Amino acid sequence: MKPLILALVLIATPGAVQAQTPPPAPAAPSTPAPPYGAPIGLEAAQALIDRATAAASARGFRMAFAVVEPSGALVAFARMDDVQYGSIAVAQAKARSAALFRGPTAAAEARVLAGRTVSLAIEGLVPVAGGVPIVVDGRIVGAIGVSGASSAEDDEIARAALGQ
Repeated sequence: MKPLILALVLIATPGAVQAQTPPPAPAAPSTPAPPYGAPIGLEAAQALIDRATAAASARGFRMAFAVVEPSGALVAFARMDDVQYGSIAVAQAKARSAALFRGPTAAAEARVLAGRTVSLAIEGLVPVAGGVPIVVDGRIVGAIGVSGASSAEDDEIARAALGQ
């Protein structure tokens, strides 16, 4: 009889159990992302790919590189010989994500690794480092995506192309 009474008490008072769990802390205010600017042109996009290719070659990597405009549309693309075919789509997805969400994909990766797994439900967000916005005069004019090595190495090559 006592177990039945205890069960009824627990069922009847769910608020008491829930009230013991504190609400999540409010998110820290973030600084606004830079505004969009005029899309990057082909010549500037190709120069970034050339710098990324040189940086990757110096490290012995085989990689794919994509540069997109702020809308995520492809402006320039290159792949090194013998890069894994999967890196072609990944480089483009990283670039598109960095442009559309106005931030490096490494930041999205850090949020997921910190437990913010709800980010995985956002269509088009790639939480894997290697996509970096291209900022000119304080405005996002596109993004570069790199794939073919580890995500940290992809990010390193993308930033090297941007002179960061």
